[in-house]
Amino acid sequence: MFESSVGGFLVIAHLPILIYLIAVLGFAAVSLFLPHLVAPRRPTRIKDMPYESGMDPIGDAKKPFDIKFYLTAILFLVFDIELLFLYPWAVSLLAPDGVPESFRPAVLAVLMVLIATLGLAYWVAYRKGVFDWRRK
Repeated sequence: MFESSVGGFLVIAHLPILIYLIAVLGFAAVSLFLPHLVAPRRPTRIKDMPYESGMDPIGDAKKPFDIKFYLTAILFLVFDIELLFLYPWAVSLLAPDGVPESFRPAVLAVLMVLIATLGLAYWVAYRKGVFDWRRK
């Protein structure tokens, strides 16, 4: 079963994995290069224009974004990470085989500090006008 061939590099037991790997790589290569060979090419002026969310491109494409886009994205990530911490806590806190009874007050205190810190961060962002899109 563990006989080697081709100088000991290929083990018979691993031959199906090698065949599968070759088939997958071959399929990927064919899938990537076949459209370049058989697809029709009819370039037009409209097809060569840059695509800008369904609108005709106007002006320079390298305009800077308003910082509020980045701040909103960062706040979304903070909110997402907050949920990542809160969901397992909520599930395991009251589960019989979750957090032991003696650790529950400590875990609750740590999560309350996390929620208070995030609330403070949202309050500071609100005071700075991050959520007010009309303010210049």
